[in-house]
Amino acid sequence: MKDNFSLRSDNYAKFRPSNPSNFFDYLDTLIISKENAWDCGTGNGQVALQLSKSFQNVYASDISQSQLDNAFKAKKIHYSKQPSEKTNFNKNTFDLIIAAQAIHWFDFEKFYDEVKRTSKENGIICIVDYGRVQVSEEIDNIINHFYTQVIGKYWDKERRYIDKNYQSIPFPFSEIQAPKFINEHLWSLEHFIGYLNTWSAVKHFIKSNNFNPAEEVEKELNRYWAKDEFKKINFPILLRIGISK
Repeated sequence: MKDNFSLRSDNYAKFRPSNPSNFFDYLDTLIISKENAWDCGTGNGQVALQLSKSFQNVYASDISQSQLDNAFKAKKIHYSKQPSEKTNFNKNTFDLIIAAQAIHWFDFEKFYDEVKRTSKENGIICIVDYGRVQVSEEIDNIINHFYTQVIGKYWDKERRYIDKNYQSIPFPFSEIQAPKFINEHLWSLEHFIGYLNTWSAVKHFIKSNNFNPAEEVEKELNRYWAKDEFKKINFPILLRIGISK
């Protein structure tokens, strides 16, 4: 598994969007027993923190020690540094297994074998991410050009799964047709630029060219976004849910 997220991992907790509360409310309705949950590729622990409100134990794993060092702390959350494809968890442990903003980096076959091994009977598997950010027509045009033309060749090949709304990811489970969710936030321009700087393609661009392309985007956005203005930001939620075994 690639590790694109150890550098400036503190920025992920600060600038990346969390998932909406109504998504977690819906997930709760699918799970009868809330003893153990596993958050795979937990990153800064945003999802683990939400799950700790409902589950007795949340096991959150990641390959990045830097991310884990900056993760949210709670008594019910047990963090561990290990790949999602091969863990030290016991068989038949989890009522819920969730991979948020992560599965496109995994070896699908090995990860799904681990899901089936560690899941309880009728356990729930959930993979979730968010699509391209949406703000306004003018701003979306600027960001789409930046995404495809400026940093397009610097995206890892795994990004294609997000661009196809997770529909091209194999999902060998009995799938549950979930409702659609939209993740909404009110952000300043500073926060928005901070979010762009967490993109892996921006980091790859900087490494290759020795300058930050997001700085030019910020200049363009200044025409439509006042410094002290907060705008509504939308992220469409990409979601696959199934019964793990």
